[in-house]
Amino acid sequence: MSDEQHPPFYEIRVQGHLNPLWQDSFEGLTITLEEDGNTCLTGSIVDQSALHGVIKRIRDLGMPLIEIKRKPNTPD
Repeated sequence: MSDEQHPPFYEIRVQGHLNPLWQDSFEGLTITLEEDGNTCLTGSIVDQSALHGVIKRIRDLGMPLIEIKRKPNTPD
């Protein structure tokens, strides 16, 4: 299948623990609270516009962005 059929998968790390109640605000991304006190958001993001929307929400919450990794798509 082409990349168009599989949106890119991302890992986004932010400093601090994000309240899981924000789950719906992050377009279906999975929120994982890490032992080091940071939060990892993971999941598929359909396009660059949606990615920028996620980054904007992180900024609006005042949470420092640590890293963004785009992971290779895996076939079904």
